[in-house]
Amino acid sequence: MAQERLDKLLSSTGRWSRREVKELIRQGRVWVDGVPARRPEEKCEPGAAGLTVDGERVDCAPFVYLMLHKPAGLVSATEDPRQPTVLELLPQHLRRVGLFPAGRLDKDTEGLLLLTNDGPLAHRLLAPRHHVDKTYFVRVDGELDGADAAAFAAGMMLEDGLACLPAGLEVLEQPDTALVTLHEGKYHQIKRMLAARGKPVVYLKRLTMGPIMLDPALERGEWRPLSAEEVAALRQA
Repeated sequence: MAQERLDKLLSSTGRWSRREVKELIRQGRVWVDGVPARRPEEKCEPGAAGLTVDGERVDCAPFVYLMLHKPAGLVSATEDPRQPTVLELLPQHLRRVGLFPAGRLDKDTEGLLLLTNDGPLAHRLLAPRHHVDKTYFVRVDGELDGADAAAFAAGMMLEDGLACLPAGLEVLEQPDTALVTLHEGKYHQIKRMLAARGKPVVYLKRLTMGPIMLDPALERGEWRPLSAEEVAALRQA
C-alpha cells in the first residue's frame, strides 16, 4: 500500500482538519511507531504505522465498516431534510468520512444495518447476481402455518405484479412469529408477501446479512466496528 502524508492520513479520519493536525504535530502530540512526528509531510502507510495522538491509537485504514443495531424511527439514508437518519447515531468524526448504509431498512424496521464508505464492496453486496441472503425476525397480525411456508418456498407473484423469488419462512413456537430468509431485496418485500397471505407485518427485525449476524450485545441505536474477520467474510460473500 502506498504511503501517504501524515496530515492527510489523520485528517481523513474526520477528527481533525489538516490545520489542526499541523498544530498537534507542532505540540508533539502525534507519534509514529513510538517516535514523535516532526513534520506534517512525513509519510507512513495507512493501517500499518503505530500512529497515536495523545497516546491513543488512531486507525487510518482507508475504509470504515460498522455494524449498527438500527432502531425504529430512523431512515436508512445519509441525509434527509424532514426525518432523522441512522448517521445521526454516530459521533461527528465518523459522520465526516463518507459513510452510507449498505442496503436499507424501512423506517419502522429494526436490526442489522451495515455502514461503510467502501463503495465497491457495498455494490457487490447489493448486486442481485451475488444473492447475499438476509434473515429477518417477523411478527404478524394472525397465525402463520405450513401453507404460508409453502407459498414462500414456491415463490410468489403478487397482485401488483411483483414477482418474488422463492424464500424461506420458518414458523417459530409462537405462530404469529417466524424467521424469513430472502435471496433478493425488493421494496417492502416481506411486508408485501405476508400482506398477500392476509397476515400483515406488525414487527420486523433484520438479523443477518450474508455471513454477518447482528451482535446480541448491541442495544438499539448502538454500533461497533466490524472485526477483520467479518470484513473478510463479507468480501468472500
